[in-house]
Amino acid sequence: MSLLISFFSGLIFGLGLIVSGMTNPVKVIGFLDIFGQWDPSLAFVMMGAILVGFFAFRHTKKTHKTLLGETAHLPTGHQIDRPLLLGAALFGIGWGLAGYCPGPALGSLLSGGLKPFIFTASMIAGMMIFHRLHQS
Repeated sequence: MSLLISFFSGLIFGLGLIVSGMTNPVKVIGFLDIFGQWDPSLAFVMMGAILVGFFAFRHTKKTHKTLLGETAHLPTGHQIDRPLLLGAALFGIGWGLAGYCPGPALGSLLSGGLKPFIFTASMIAGMMIFHRLHQS
């Protein structure tokens, strides 16, 4: 049952990304273009995600369980260090250049376009390089 609920949660998340325009790189880049033709509509998507996440993480921190009753594995680090800042900068640069972040890129794979495949392949390659460099 847990697997079925997880599947439908992911499906609803993916549909939400598509309906909100997060899978459209032009819309995302328009949101990031604050000094040009700024499109603030994705700010509402982010506010909704932050609101849902706030209550979900608050519950999880108290109970150490997911809403389905499974053990939660939250990050334990609280330090803002160089790797965190570099990773955040790389993520932001990639998002700004491509107009995709991981979730919307995966949702866009079904569009049949080449850009989501290139982005996803590059993302996976980056993960593999990171894993290889940090195997110790």
